[in-house]
Amino acid sequence: MKCAWKTSTTPGTRGRQAEISGRSAVRRSGLRSSAMQKTYKTGPPAARQSRGMSTQSPEPVRFDTKIAVLLREDLEPWQRLNVTAFLVSGLGTQLPEVIGEPYEDADGVSYLPMFRQPVLIFEGTKETLTAAHSRTLSRALPRALFTSDLFATGHDRDNRAAVKAVPTAELDLVGLAVYGPRNAVDKVLKGARMHP
Repeated sequence: MKCAWKTSTTPGTRGRQAEISGRSAVRRSGLRSSAMQKTYKTGPPAARQSRGMSTQSPEPVRFDTKIAVLLREDLEPWQRLNVTAFLVSGLGTQLPEVIGEPYEDADGVSYLPMFRQPVLIFEGTKETLTAAHSRTLSRALPRALFTSDLFATGHDRDNRAAVKAVPTAELDLVGLAVYGPRNAVDKVLKGARMHP
């Protein structure tokens, strides 16, 4: 039986003293060594060496599509959160393929499904946002928008009326959400940077 620790401060023992006292502690506590190893971040040497090359570990999931939110850089922190929440809600209502399965915890309590993939948040200048909006329209990508006028409204009916009152070229955009093929979304976001 081996333990996860093998260090010794006694010269010449090369870890044997700690290993032996570790075995005694395991016997006294009734724990098996496998349980002890899970407590520490490092496993046995063989496991550490083969971890990176294991063929049994699942491959990382890479999506062919991207969900992105672009925010205007001069927004206050509360505005960034508010705008992001509104924007992503628009994508989920019209694009069922972006929604995953419902969640459930270990006690069987269920939770609503969420996006099946990450949502990437970017920021940029007003000009970057205007250019991204134009590219989104020219590529006919699914999108949601948030204008500065919506900070003064209190519900969906007034939100829609505020957007309807302004021509496309004159919209004072503060946020844009877009979904589509990765390369198309990357082109839309040209000039933007990842949100810090």
